[in-house]
Amino acid sequence: MNHLTVLKEVPSHPLVKDYVLDAISLYGESDAFVLKTEKGGKAYYRHVTYHAFWEELRAFGAGLCSMGLQGKRIAVIGFNSYEWILTYLAVICGVGVIVPLDKELTEPEVLLSLERAKCDAVVFDAKHENLFLRLKEGNDLGITHFISTKKLAEGVQSIGEVKELGALALKKGSEFDSYDPDPDALASIIFTSGTTSLSKAVMLSNRNIATNLFDLLSVEQLYPTDRNLVFLPLHHTFGSVGLTYFLCSGTTNMFCDGLRHVQKNLKEYKITTFVCVPLLLEVMYRNIWRGIEKKKLTSTVKNLLKVSEGLKKTGIDLRRKLFKSILAELGGELRFIISGASAIDREVAKGFNDFGILTVQGYGLTETSPVLTAENPKDMRYGSVGKVFPSVEIVIDNPNEDGIGEICAKGGNVMMGYYEMPEETAAVLKDGWFYTGDLGYLDEDGFLYITGRKKNVLVLKSGKNVYPEELESIVGKLPYVSEVMVYGKKKEDDLLVSAKIVYSKEYFDDKEPGKNEQELATLMKEDIVKINENLPGYKHIKHLTFQTTPLIKTSTAKVKRHEEMAKEEE
Repeated sequence: MNHLTVLKEVPSHPLVKDYVLDAISLYGESDAFVLKTEKGGKAYYRHVTYHAFWEELRAFGAGLCSMGLQGKRIAVIGFNSYEWILTYLAVICGVGVIVPLDKELTEPEVLLSLERAKCDAVVFDAKHENLFLRLKEGNDLGITHFISTKKLAEGVQSIGEVKELGALALKKGSEFDSYDPDPDALASIIFTSGTTSLSKAVMLSNRNIATNLFDLLSVEQLYPTDRNLVFLPLHHTFGSVGLTYFLCSGTTNMFCDGLRHVQKNLKEYKITTFVCVPLLLEVMYRNIWRGIEKKKLTSTVKNLLKVSEGLKKTGIDLRRKLFKSILAELGGELRFIISGASAIDREVAKGFNDFGILTVQGYGLTETSPVLTAENPKDMRYGSVGKVFPSVEIVIDNPNEDGIGEICAKGGNVMMGYYEMPEETAAVLKDGWFYTGDLGYLDEDGFLYITGRKKNVLVLKSGKNVYPEELESIVGKLPYVSEVMVYGKKKEDDLLVSAKIVYSKEYFDDKEPGKNEQELATLMKEDIVKINENLPGYKHIKHLTFQTTPLIKTSTAKVKRHEEMAKEEE
């Protein structure tokens, strides 16, 4: 198999703790985090070195062990924070099993998750204080310890207080330091997206996560001088394993203040790198070009792009000088972006690269800890999701005449199974291969292309298959389209290829002022007719709805198709 090019040799370890300890040894006096607090309208910054982070992590882990929690299951819920990652790594490195929960879960969903995972303790932030204070009083879930990230209420221990217990325990010798788990034993339970009653609880071992860390460290190039903006929700595997990878690379990490503050944070911290979802990059890219258009510099920038491309072919790279003013809007230092969770528009990926910001994308699932494939400077092909990681094998099951079939993966990063769901596990794990449910194909050079989700494919009465993601990619290129979802609308005994389009009112206010919703719908329908003219008849979009409200999405910006389709039937 043609694997992704290895950029550097790194040691292979069976435990996450081993990689963290390597980082402490290599980068001890460097900043692991810069933490911001605001008081009286003024920002204050706390610098935490790798050594200091490890000592806090040890103290917290030792404190948890002294409370009888070694080998137990500990949930963590809350906004991205230093305390969140401290909890995650303390538990996985020396305590027991970590259970990350989505901070957006409803109260019944939180309770059901804790019950399903059989949690013994929970670490929570201020947003969830009232819920857990009530639960503490009438606790029938078997939870023995409630720990808040900051001191919130009397009778509830805080992380700070647990660290004090741990500091005393470490003087006597703590089980945390001597923790030496079986690498293949359960280390994390992660609920997949969806309502908690229907979601699956993915079981990952230390070896699963450590395998992915090994691959990430081998094939992507980060530097100790890099400054990372933590943006993705940490309860997702891509968020937590991604941040662990950044820490193991010696970067300095800052937490994003929120979606509306991304550009401000990029400038504030002089960010050089971050991981995000395609939706954010696409918005950023559109905003860059809107700014260029407002300054009437469109033709100038396009000409500079041609000049830059020509120079690159001769071995001269002046992108960061030619587009310095554009880069300045993003803080001036941004050099590397990793995009994941869903496919990025190839025009956007190429656009960022053309401006001098290395932009790669990867592919994976919670069940694979999570990354299976990615790009790097040695292996890039727009439209693909890169090549297969060194520790992974991929095959295409039951390919059609175009080579498209279900993507199946094998490797040390593939999950142990779904917790207490033997039938669901057996359906996706067969002879060591994980059947992803995603459709795609491998080209002759080993680049993987995703064509859609197996369950999303529209099988028409004619027997033809329509891949919604393919049409979404085409429609999404229309300048006013913010989001699009293609689906099958039932019509008698067949499906009508349909699209729900979220459009930008601001775009039309600027380009088509004065037009009402019906007139705008007519304009958009004309564009879809033009798109249909370049597609085979069975792929024609025949039913359209238009709206300005965003589609219902998960916390990693994936559209909840079933909920959107249910709205159509109401």
